[in-house]
This record gives sequence, structure tokens and C-alpha cells, in this order.
Amino acid sequence: MKLATYKDGSRDGQLVVVSRDLSQAHYANGIATRLQQVLDDWNFLSPQLEELYTTLNHGRARHAFAFDPKLCMAPLPRAYQWLSGSAYLSHQERLHQARGAELPDGLSREPLLQRGASDAFLGPCEPARFAAEAMGPDFEAQLAVITGDVALGASPAQALEGVRLLALVNDWTLRQLMQAEAGRGLLQCKPATAFGPVAVTPDELGEAWKGGRVHLNLQTQWNGRKVGQCEAGEGMHFHFGELIAHLARTRALRAGSIVGSGAVSPRDASRGYGCIAEKRALETLEHGEPRTEYMKFGDSIRMEMKGLDGQSLFGAIDQDVLSLHEAAEPDSATAD
Repeated sequence: MKLATYKDGSRDGQLVVVSRDLSQAHYANGIATRLQQVLDDWNFLSPQLEELYTTLNHGRARHAFAFDPKLCMAPLPRAYQWLSGSAYLSHQERLHQARGAELPDGLSREPLLQRGASDAFLGPCEPARFAAEAMGPDFEAQLAVITGDVALGASPAQALEGVRLLALVNDWTLRQLMQAEAGRGLLQCKPATAFGPVAVTPDELGEAWKGGRVHLNLQTQWNGRKVGQCEAGEGMHFHFGELIAHLARTRALRAGSIVGSGAVSPRDASRGYGCIAEKRALETLEHGEPRTEYMKFGDSIRMEMKGLDGQSLFGAIDQDVLSLHEAAEPDSATAD
């Protein structure tokens, strides 16, 4: 099933069930009002939502309405914890090679996870605001899982059983601030992360969900130009179960934890890139210096993944980069 959260003026929004083709939606009020409620009581509430989902897909939901991603918050607007992994070794290899550094010992045996801010995520169409272009705004196209409770010491196989939902993510990074914070812990370089309109249960992916990986292409467009057509499963060295199990090695996870894959990085560089930092690393290796600049105010970024049926799986992340105090352009659908 597919779930979204509509804006209603509150911090946690209103839970809605969305049809498979993303054309229709229905409020889940009679079952749950917030996604965290469902995650906390998954075995009882999710079957009821599945029933509503089936009714919606068959066109029999009495109070269905047209789904509008512009009205969406992040599916889980705030979470107990959000961690981004580094599951793609090709990404790390290219960045280290460009710096003339060797890959740290053990990185291929044990995943790296970095904690991000989880108290306020961005919706799929909310602008990303930064104080200065000099901070080096960079997108990071990735996937994430939202978990149920995961026990302390869970194995990778047990951890995979705790996956409740998958989501599309743009994990913004301010690269110039990242350099300044190196060795001191990443804080200011990791602003609010954006999520796609809907979160989906693994069964929606069909055969594309295999071995804890999503075997589908993640497309990224920067200012309308395609820059990435990255197969998300092929180069993922650590699958989601391994990422979750690494996190659960010394502590249990509570329902509503979000674990990201890290920027999707194709083994074949001709498939493009999931973040500008990797593109700059490839340019450095080829030309001796980077040639692609980071994002500027007025730029746009769009990310989308289509399922095996050719339909959009999560909906699209479609964001503009704005200065801190710049007014967003009025939406053409709602402007006078």
C-alpha cells in the first residue's frame, strides 16, 4: 500500500491512503490520523489500511479525492531517528581516489552510518533554503526504509523483517561546510532532508524488492536535465538489513526509525550520478580538477523512481533551491 501525510496546520499532518497509480487518495481518519500511530501498532492497523487501499484501487472508496503531492508533508514528518548509510562502495572509492586517499580499512566489511536531523523533514515540493550559495548545496538521491521495532542484536535477516515502508529521499548536504566540519562531527552541513510524497510497503515493489535491495532505476534531473539514471540495487554493497543490523548492534530500534542507503552510486559511471560530489570526484580523476559547480539559488532538482509497471512508485521529489528569505514562486495550480 501507499501512504502519505497531508498538511493540516499541525506538525504531524493528516494520514492519507493513496492509490497505486497516485491519482486518488482517502483520509485514514477512521483508522489512524498519523503515520507514527500505524508504525506503533502495525499488526492491528495496517490490515485496516490495506483494506481501504484495496477499496480505493477498485474505485469504490466513497470519499476519495484527487491526490496532490504539493499538499504533502514528508510521509513521516518527524521521526525518532534518521540515519544515512554509505551502502555504495563506488561512491566512497571515487571520493577517496579524487582526494588521493586510500579507502579506510574495514569500510567494505562494516557499513558507515551518519545521524541526521529528524525533528523536521521537508515535503516533496517544499523549497530547500540556504543562507548562501557558498555553502555548496548538493543533492543526494537515495532510498530509505522506515522500520518497526527492531530488537537489540538483530541479525540482518531479522532486521529486514522489521522493514515496514520504503521512501524516496533527497538528503541535502552543504559540501563546503562539510569540509570545515571534517573531523569534528557533521552538524551544520546536514540541513533538513526531503522525502517523496508517499511511502510504500515492500510488496508494492514486487520482484524489484530482492535481497534487501531495490532493483529499479532512480532518475535525477537537475534544472530539467537528466543527470542520473542509477540502478539502485546493483551497486548497493550493504543491503538494508545489514544497515539496520549494524545500527541495532548495541541498541534496539523503535518503530519510526528511518535508515537511508546513502547517495545511490552506479558502478557504471556513464549512468550518471546521485550527488554532485561524486560528479566532481569523477571530473578530478579525469581532468585533474572538478568542473561542475554546486547548486545555485534558482536551481531545481527532481527525483523519481518508476516501478516494474512503469508507474511512479513514490511520486517525485521536486524542489527549488532558494535563499533563506526569498519568497517561493506561487504554484500555478493555486495562483489567482
